[in-house]
Amino acid sequence: MAVGRWVLGVDGGATTTTALLAELETGQVVGRGTGGSSNIQAVGETAALRELNTAVAAAFAAAGLRRQPVTAAALGLAGIDLDGEDVIRGWADLVDLAERLLVVNDARLLFAAGTPQDWGLAIIAGTGSIAYTRTPEGNNNRTGGWGWLLGDEGSAFQIGLRALRAVCRTADGVGPPSRLSQIVLEKLGSSQIRDLIPAVYRGSWDKAFIARLAPVVLDCAQHDEVAEQIVASQAQALARTAAAAVRQMHWSEHLIPTALSGGLFLHSEMYRARFLEYLRREGVHPEPVTLVEEPARGAVLLARQLCTDLA
Repeated sequence: MAVGRWVLGVDGGATTTTALLAELETGQVVGRGTGGSSNIQAVGETAALRELNTAVAAAFAAAGLRRQPVTAAALGLAGIDLDGEDVIRGWADLVDLAERLLVVNDARLLFAAGTPQDWGLAIIAGTGSIAYTRTPEGNNNRTGGWGWLLGDEGSAFQIGLRALRAVCRTADGVGPPSRLSQIVLEKLGSSQIRDLIPAVYRGSWDKAFIARLAPVVLDCAQHDEVAEQIVASQAQALARTAAAAVRQMHWSEHLIPTALSGGLFLHSEMYRARFLEYLRREGVHPEPVTLVEEPARGAVLLARQLCTDLA
């Protein structure tokens, strides 16, 4: 295949897939494309490959280039450490994606983009949550990442879900009154809190919708005790998850380079500070702490590293 001197970096998460097309020599991004979730565990093979294809095609279109094979591509995809790498590689071969290909879990991108020497602790707190550790030798460990039914402590979904549960307890007279009740009624467009039942169980309030309640809960937490307790408990739960990942590595280092990503960390200074406070209480000392706003840039870096012999 004829290969252009471009690289692709892809970040595929539980909600959004971002593809960056960049120059091989400089790393300058020339095109950016997005798609929906490419997490095979969450949406299945067909949907995941469709969204990957959409994001890559959009990146070429944004650059004003015809789609063509690139010199190297690095794909960081949520859930890929469980299974599905063969599916992704098969798709990449089918569409002539790249001459050289790296397929890794999306957390690998955080180490590339957010830790000075490519090792340390990485935590994602978005729709879901997960913590990873990576040693200087390249050994990896993970805690969390069990998905919305089994875990995802400290995630946007869990914050939204626990807010809804609190509202139900308030309606039953079991829990204390909270501003959250009025907020949920406004979201429902109803005066009857039991209208929440069909909204949730018939699917109009799906996982993504419930996760989008998290920013409202975070705002409410500054003036509402129930919301504050939800936020505090979830930040603490995520800190414990991250601390467990660190302890399992038996590190002798006192300061752990730490990369944070996901909407909760990026858009809520309060939640980020609360999480780091609890993490330190667990005996983990994150230093330096880097916010990774666009993990796909870490994928671009990894793709370029595949081509060091071409420099």
